[in-house]
Formats: sequence, C-alpha cells, structure tokens
Amino acid sequence: MQIEEEKYSWLQRFLVWREKHIKDKQFILILSFLVGICTALAAFVLKFLVEYIKEFLTENFDTTRANGLYLVYPVVGILLTSLFIRKVVRDDISHGVTKILYAISRKQSRIKRHNVWSSVCASAITIGCGGSVGAEAPIVLTGSAIGSNLGALFRMDHKTLMLLVGCGAAGAVSGIFKAPIAGLVFTLEVLMIDLTMASLLPLLISSVTAASVAYVLTGTEAMFQFHLDYPFALERIPYAIGLGIFCGLVAWYFTRSMNWIENIFRRYSNPYVKFVIGASMLSILIFLFPPLYGEGYDTITLLLNGKSSVDWNTVMNNSFFYGNGSLLIIYLILIILLKVFASSATNGGGGCGGIFAPSLFLGCISGFVFSYVCNEFHIGNTYIPEKNFALMGMAGLMSGVMHAPLTGIFLIAELTGGYDLFLPLMIVSVSAYLTIIVFEPHSIYSMRLAKKGELLTHHKDKAVLTLMNVESIIETDFQKLRPDMDLAGMVKAISLSTRNLFPVVGVQGEFLGMVNLDDVRNVMFRQELYHKYYVERFMKEPKAIINTTDSMEVVMQKFDKTGAWNLPVIDEQRKYKGIVSKSKMLNTYRQVMVDFSAE
Repeated sequence: MQIEEEKYSWLQRFLVWREKHIKDKQFILILSFLVGICTALAAFVLKFLVEYIKEFLTENFDTTRANGLYLVYPVVGILLTSLFIRKVVRDDISHGVTKILYAISRKQSRIKRHNVWSSVCASAITIGCGGSVGAEAPIVLTGSAIGSNLGALFRMDHKTLMLLVGCGAAGAVSGIFKAPIAGLVFTLEVLMIDLTMASLLPLLISSVTAASVAYVLTGTEAMFQFHLDYPFALERIPYAIGLGIFCGLVAWYFTRSMNWIENIFRRYSNPYVKFVIGASMLSILIFLFPPLYGEGYDTITLLLNGKSSVDWNTVMNNSFFYGNGSLLIIYLILIILLKVFASSATNGGGGCGGIFAPSLFLGCISGFVFSYVCNEFHIGNTYIPEKNFALMGMAGLMSGVMHAPLTGIFLIAELTGGYDLFLPLMIVSVSAYLTIIVFEPHSIYSMRLAKKGELLTHHKDKAVLTLMNVESIIETDFQKLRPDMDLAGMVKAISLSTRNLFPVVGVQGEFLGMVNLDDVRNVMFRQELYHKYYVERFMKEPKAIINTTDSMEVVMQKFDKTGAWNLPVIDEQRKYKGIVSKSKMLNTYRQVMVDFSAE
C-alpha cells in the first residue's frame, strides 16, 4: 500500500512538472520515441525466443526422411499455450490486429495491460513448437498495448491514446521487419489512423527509432537476402498482372477458408475439444508437409535464393516427398491449399499467432508456382524468373489478405532490398487488391468488426458514428405510464413531466408503446372522464424502435427513414431503457466530429 502511494505521489509530481515545462506536442514526441524503443526490444525478444525454441527442437532432424517428432511438437506447443492463456492470462489474446481495431473504435484506444507481455510469451511457445502462424500480429498487439498503457499512465486524452496505439503498431512492424516505411504505411492503411501533420511525426519517430534499435541488435542486413539476377523487363508486365490476379484469388481462398474454419471451431465451447481437433489437424499437416512448421521463413529464403531444381527440391526435405523432384509443383500447390488449415488449426486449437507470416509464405510459394508453371509449359516466349516472381507474390498476397497494397509494396521492398523491382511490386499489389475487393470489401482483420458496425474507417462520417454509442445518448427523464393507469393518473404524471412523450411499460418493465401529449390534450381537463379512460386508449406503436445493440449508423438510418424526432430504446429482453432524441444525437455527433477533426 505504501509503495502504491509513493508511486502515485511520484507520478502526480511529474505530471504537474510536465504540464509546466513540456508542451503537449513535445511530450507526445517523447512518448513516441519511448514507444519505438520498447516495441523494438519486445520484437527482438519474441524473434529470439521463436528461433531459439525452433532450433533447440529441430536442429538434429534427418533431412532425408519424415520425422515423427513433427507429430508431437505442435501438440505440446498448443497445449502449453492454451494452458498459459486460460490459467495465467485468463483473457482472449487471439486476433491481435482485430483487437487493436476494436480498441480504437469502441474502447477509447485502451488496451489491457497484460497485452504488453502476454502475446509475446504465448506466440513464442506456439510458433517455436511449430504453430503455423506468424509472430507479427502478436508483436503489433504488444506494441499497441505499450503505446496505450504508456499514454494512460501519463493521463493522455483519447485522441493522443489513439495516436500512441498507432505508434506502437508502427514501431512493432518496423522493429520486427526492420522496415520503417512499412511500419508507417501499415498503421495508416490497416489501422486507419488518419494522416495529419500532428500524427505523421510521432508515427515516423516510432518507426525510425524501432528500426534503429533493430539494426543495433541484429545488424543492418535485410531480413531476407535477395540478389537481382534478372532485371524487370517490359514484356513481363502482362505476367505481373496475371500474378496479381492469381494472388488475389489465393488471398480470397485464404480469407474465406479461414473464416469458415474459425466458425467451425466456434461451435465448440469446450477448450479441450478445440485443442484435440486443432492440435491433431496441425500435427498431421506438419508431419506430411514440414514447410508448414512455424513461420515458414526458411522456405521463403530458399525460394528467393534458389537457382535451379537442385536448390528448390530441398523444400521437400524432412518429408515423404524427399528425392521426388518431379512432384515439386504438386507439393507446393498442396501447401498453398493446406496452409490455411494449418494456420486456422493453430489458433482454433488454442495457439496464438497472426497471418503476416502465412501471407508472406503463401505469396512466395504462389509467385514461384505461377512462374514455374509459365516456364514449364512455355506460356508466352518470355522467361519468367522464379525468384523475382516469388518476391512479387509476397507483395501480392499481403495486399490481398490485408487489403493494404502500399504495405505490401514497401514491406517487401524493405524486407528483401528488392527496390529494383518496385514497379512490378506495384503492379502485382494493385492487381491483387483490385481482384479481392470484387469478392471481399473488408480485410481479414476488419471484416469481423465491419459486420457488427464497430469498424473505424477513413470515412469521417462513418468514423464519427462508430466512435459514438447508443448508451451515451439515451435520455431517461421521461415519466413512465402503465397500460392500466386511468386518465387521472396520466394527468398527474403529465403534471410532473417537462416532456410531451410518455413511454408505456408493463409490470416487468417491458416496453408496450408510447403516448403523445397532443393525443391527450383535448380530454385531460374533463374530470368526468378521469376514471373512464385508460392509457391503453391513447397508446400507439412508435415509428421505429432502437435496440441497445444497434450501431449508431443503424440508429441514424432509422431516424432518416421514419422522420421521427424521438425513438424508444429497448434491450435484448425488450425491456424499456430510455428514449433517444434526434436533437441530442446530432449535438453529440457534432461534438465528436469537432474532437475527431481537431488538429
């Protein structure tokens, strides 16, 4: 208790000193710098743990045959992660980027304190033991949690908290990939933080700081070594467009399949049933297709640097396919089809991880398969460099899955140093994005929130409505009537009210209808009718009813459609909660718009 009091006293003194000596804008820059350092350190720890666990478990495997331990490690990893989450964390930490989007739009940018460390521990166990997911989404959630909690510690307002959440995400992407531009663009594209001069500088500081710390800790080399042997030629533009369309279709398959599989897992409430299904599926898939183990970055490195079938065929090491080079393309196509099952089984079974790495992994293989098939079947008269198209496929898949073409372009260029392929990266990314939006209007991250009307977007009108909620505009100072109340009781209730609307509720508080003062005015002074007329005589159905679960966009549509100025609100049991007036809603909308748009 004494320690808490001393901490509180120290913090209060610092806050007072800070308000006197450091302006808000300058302090935000200091916080963004601290966020960049912390997120880079967290990213380094996570990558170190993943690599250490993986090396410890698999370094002695025989590459010429299948290894039975592939059936064991993923099961152990998911079990340990599941127990850690349920017994230690006691909270859902899956779908990291979706949680950030939800925190921004519905939770005033507040992310729970345990997210600073819980995702790092859980994903390190999952991925190190073979979970077919990526470490990037967990570290993005960790970075955003660092930004949110650091801002909350120093009593920053909601808008600053939102910016610090973005700084954490930018720093996380920048730190784990050593890609500062991609970190900035990811925050603007995926988290949809608006780009203003007030937000640009803190995001840049976090990104550059995180990348600098990553350079100090791991060196300045790009994450994937890539040497350009075949410069891009204009005659390959049609092939680049074709690859983009192919990546868009693969991204569509990945997105739809993942949602379908996740819905299957949601049917089971027992975590042990989920574990048995997910762990069994994952271990069998990894046993048959070892490249599905972990993030799959070894496979990416192999396809980006291989020069002939001798190199490429090593992707089948540790499997039953070893030595069967003629089956390479079939093997890779099966991996494309089955990767989504492995990733979904990992998270559905109780593991923790994201889809950054699966997107890069699938994109690399898709680009390789596309170019290999074109060359093998002599489609056109131009040679298609497999390594170039493997690189471009990574950008295409990421653009399609995340609906983030700029992130795909800059991330792949920074990851590999492949800036000489910037034009084809742009072509493939845009083609993939244009392909998938035909089928999916939202990214895999945002579709869950978009269905509930809880997604903050760059559309300012919709963004403001998202930041509002029904509970904040409900008015409860209306006199309630009972249906069996006579006119005398109704007149007494009217005399106590300053309103001209009166909700009618039943014995259990259920909503029955509304009474308008105008409908009672011509009889309210006729005392001979006081015990002859009852509320039921004057009660009417409202033009529409608002549910407490309705989004503000739905509420606005109900007002526009009915032309009403007041509508009743009920909960899921049809209990009366209050009334929303159009005037209060518009006043609240205006205030939120002013706060949201303020520089």
